[in-house]
Amino acid sequence: MVQLNLPAFYTTPLTQVILVGITCFATVGMFSAVSNLGAGGSQDVILSDISQGVLYGMFALTGLISGGINNLLGPRLTLFIGTLGYAFFQTQGTRWFLIFAGAVLGFTAALLWSAQGSIMMSYPLEKDKGKSFGIFWAIFQFGSFIGSVIALAINIRSGSLSAVSTSTYVAFIIIIFIGIASAFLVLPPNRVIRSDGTIVKLEAASKVHEEVIGMAHLLKDWRMIALLPMFFASNYFYAYQGAINAGMFDGPTRALNATLEGAGAIIGALLIGFFVLDSKWFGRRTRGYLGLAVVAAMTIIIWGVALSWQVTFDRADAKALLDAAKLINYKDENYKGKGALYFFYFFSDACYQALAYWIMSALTNDPFQLARFAGLYKAVQSAGAAGSFGMDAVATPYLNEHLASWILMLVSYPLAFLVIRTVKETNYDDEETVYVDDIKRAEAEKGHAPPAAEEKSSIDKASVKDAGESPAPLVSDA
Repeated sequence: MVQLNLPAFYTTPLTQVILVGITCFATVGMFSAVSNLGAGGSQDVILSDISQGVLYGMFALTGLISGGINNLLGPRLTLFIGTLGYAFFQTQGTRWFLIFAGAVLGFTAALLWSAQGSIMMSYPLEKDKGKSFGIFWAIFQFGSFIGSVIALAINIRSGSLSAVSTSTYVAFIIIIFIGIASAFLVLPPNRVIRSDGTIVKLEAASKVHEEVIGMAHLLKDWRMIALLPMFFASNYFYAYQGAINAGMFDGPTRALNATLEGAGAIIGALLIGFFVLDSKWFGRRTRGYLGLAVVAAMTIIIWGVALSWQVTFDRADAKALLDAAKLINYKDENYKGKGALYFFYFFSDACYQALAYWIMSALTNDPFQLARFAGLYKAVQSAGAAGSFGMDAVATPYLNEHLASWILMLVSYPLAFLVIRTVKETNYDDEETVYVDDIKRAEAEKGHAPPAAEEKSSIDKASVKDAGESPAPLVSDA
C-alpha cells in the first residue's frame, strides 16, 4: 500500500507543499508577473479586460467540477494538466487568439488550483495548516516578485510606457515550462507521511456519481453558502487595482508596483500563517477569530487610505495623463505613498486568502472533500473576478469599482464569523486515520504485501450529515 523507498524528508507534507509552491511559482507566478504590469503585458487595456473576463468565466464554470476531476485523476496528473494553460496563454498572437487562450487557461487553471488546494489543506497536520499556506503563498508569490524584477530590469531603460518586450516573454515562458515539468515531483497522498506517523490517504479512486452526490451535499452545507460572499470578493479587487496600475503609471513604475505587490504578498502570508492562524498561544477557534479581526482591520484601513487618493482623480484624468505622456513615474513627487499602497494591497490580499483557506481546512481533513471545497472556492472567486473585469471593460468609474470591491469584502466578514463559530479544536476524533506503523505490522503478520485496499466511497456519510446539519443557535443567527 505504502512504498517506503523514498527519503523520509521527501514524503513529508512540508516537502510536498514546497514542491507545489515551486510549480505555482513557475507557472501562476509568471502569469501574475505579466498581468501585474498592467493590461496583462499589453497596452490594450480593453482587450486585456475581455480576455481576463473570458478566462475567469471559464475558470468559474470549470471550478464547479474541478474538485471532482482531481478526485478521479489524482492530484499529480490534475496538477500537470492544470499548468499547461499558463504556457499557452503567454504566446503572443492576434486579438482573437488572446481571448481563446484566456478560455483555455480558465479551464486548466481550475484544475491546478483544485489539486493545489487539496494538497495544501489536507497534507499538513491541523496545527500546521496556517504555516503551510504561508510557505506555499510565499513561494508562489516569489514567482510574481522575481518576474516583476526581471521585467523592471529589462524595461526600466525606456523610461516611458511600453508593452512588455519579447525578451521578457521568452524568459517567462522558459520558467513556465520548468514549472510544468515540476508537477511530476509531487507525491500522491498515500505516499505522504505526517510527523505523527499518519498517512494522507485517499481510500480509493472516486466515481463520477459519487462526485455528483458529494457536490450536491456540498451546496446544501450552510457553511459553504455563508462563505460564498468571501469567495466572491477574494479576487474581485484585482481588476480595479490592475486598471489603476495601467492607467496612472508608466511602464517602469508599473513593474516597480508589481515588485512591491509580490513583496507584500510574501510578507503578509508568512506573518499571518505563522503568527496568527497557527499561533501556539491560542485554541483553534480563537485563532480563527483573531485572523478575522486582523483581516477586517486591514481592509478598513488600507482601502480607506486608497479611497482618499481615488477621490482625487477619475478615468478622464488618467486618459489626459496618457495623452500628454505624463503618466506617473516612480521618480516623480506625486508617486510618494503609491508604492506603499500597492505593497499593502497585496499584503492584505495574502492575509484574506490565508483566512479563507484556513477556514475551509478547519472544517475537515478529508482530501476529497477539501478538493471539492477548493473547486467551489475558485469557481465563485473566478465568477467575481469575471464580473469585475467586465465592469472595467465598459469603463466603469474607478470610484465605483473601488467601492464595490471594498463593500464586498466588508459584507463577507460577519458571515465568515458564523462559520468560524463552528470550528472544532480537532477533527481527528471524527475522521479515520491510518498509521504507517499499523500497515507495517499488518504486512509483517501476513508475511506479504497487503491486498489492495477495499474500495470505499469518497463521501463520508458522517461528515455529510454533520455538514448538512447546523447548530440550532447558528441557524437562527443566520
